[in-house]
Amino acid sequence: MKSKEQKKEIVAKLENAFKNASSAVFVHFEKINVAEETAMRRGFRQDGISYIVAKKSLIRRALDALGLQHKDVPLHGEVSVAFDTKESNDPTGPARRVWNFAKQMGADKLAILGGIFEGKIVGREGMMEIATIPPVPILRGMFVNVINSPIAGLAIALKAIADQKQA
Repeated sequence: MKSKEQKKEIVAKLENAFKNASSAVFVHFEKINVAEETAMRRGFRQDGISYIVAKKSLIRRALDALGLQHKDVPLHGEVSVAFDTKESNDPTGPARRVWNFAKQMGADKLAILGGIFEGKIVGREGMMEIATIPPVPILRGMFVNVINSPIAGLAIALKAIADQKQA
């Protein structure tokens, strides 16, 4: 059992995380063995994502302290929080990483309950949509292809016209 001081520290840590994270994901977990949790934590750490397991009442207390309305996000069972920092280049990273682990382990072991994105509470469905957005570098590549496509088409057409005039 944790003392009042320990609980205050956990709430303060959660408040700080929620305030300074570009996104945070509320994760329901159960029946995860030590090897799976160790692999998950290692993967999070490699991606610059922090992971905290906390009592639901402490998570709710931290959300209340920040004025975030969380009534629509059901926090049930064992709950943890995965979050990054605002300095992160990819605010979709925590949701995507949790979603990938949930696919690997199975939905019965790990599930997204909701989260915080851009300072607002987002429900399960919203966080699932965020989890399926490609990483920022891939989005940038897709954007470059979209911009480059008409230019490449124009260059091919001009080359074909030039070839015809030379022939």
